[in-house]
Amino acid sequence: MNDTLIQTTRKPRRKTKALCLGNVPIGGDGPIAVQSMANTDTRDVDATLAQIEALAEAGCEIVRLAVPDERAARALKAIRERSPVPLVADIHFKHRLAILALESGVEGLRINPGNIGGPDKVDRVVDAAKAFGAIIRIGVNSGSVEKGLLKKYGGPSPEAMVESALGHVVLLERRGFDQIKISLKSSSVLGTIAAYSLLAGKCDYPFHIGVTEAGTLLRGAIKSSVGLGILLNEGIGDTLRVSLTGDPVKEVGVAFEILRSLGLRARGPEIISCPTCGRTEIDLITLAREVEKYLRPVTEVFTVAVMGCVVNGPGEAREADIGIAGGRDLGIIFRKGKVVRKVKGNENLLPAFVQELDVFLRERKK
Repeated sequence: MNDTLIQTTRKPRRKTKALCLGNVPIGGDGPIAVQSMANTDTRDVDATLAQIEALAEAGCEIVRLAVPDERAARALKAIRERSPVPLVADIHFKHRLAILALESGVEGLRINPGNIGGPDKVDRVVDAAKAFGAIIRIGVNSGSVEKGLLKKYGGPSPEAMVESALGHVVLLERRGFDQIKISLKSSSVLGTIAAYSLLAGKCDYPFHIGVTEAGTLLRGAIKSSVGLGILLNEGIGDTLRVSLTGDPVKEVGVAFEILRSLGLRARGPEIISCPTCGRTEIDLITLAREVEKYLRPVTEVFTVAVMGCVVNGPGEAREADIGIAGGRDLGIIFRKGKVVRKVKGNENLLPAFVQELDVFLRERKK
């Protein structure tokens, strides 16, 4: 795609303070980082590590862990020692858990300083964060806005969420702490967009963006794509999470596809496939699914076309790095616009295309 056109339709990225979460740059000129949250019991070290490793293999760069009690906080040390990515401890109400998490080696906290237990306890958490070089994410959800602000604004409006976040920022800044990241999440797409857009002009801290409680795979992916896509196109967002009810590994795939669609980041091949119509004379749906499944472990970036008719198929397949266009009992395999193979019989299309993909991948590695 024309890079100049992308730049004219996407606003410049918002300028922010540059931070580091472990070895992952946050804000500044760093790439937009993909984050997720484990849904295992943090007290189960092996299960949690298995999920962290699966997330990392899918491309996740930061993992957040729930820390509901002291046993979970103490389990973090063993998890941190073996985790391939930086960790963020999610802490509510109990300042001691935040300190234990930092002592265990996590690189970040997700807290609301206003509900951690009073000024002296905020002092202790900030002192520990400074000592361990950790980032604190101030996380405001529409469901966690303070009662006074709910009364003032008549509900968890974007204005209420922004005032809540800035109030928490002040608590940290007064203690000389500025290693801060902010999130303002709502289950409302429009509310989320409005909140981040309002806050963007009021501070220069990096933003973690997401639509919370977005739903199951289809609904959650759609809501997240719309909300995060609009924010990213406006130049807002430094880390992101796609929140889905289900396997968090799937969150990572959706996140990278959102970033790819906006020309911000890419991971793995882009698979182009037509939506099928009455002209389709092969089992294109199965073919596309099997090609996608086969290429799932591949992290290299290139384009693959899986097309099912003689109208748009050959043209699209020729534009891809490698592609297949199917017709009546025939498939044509292209590489860089040139026909490399003709395959007869629908049952032979997938095996033949997989063979050509293997050759293509081997040659790319030379």
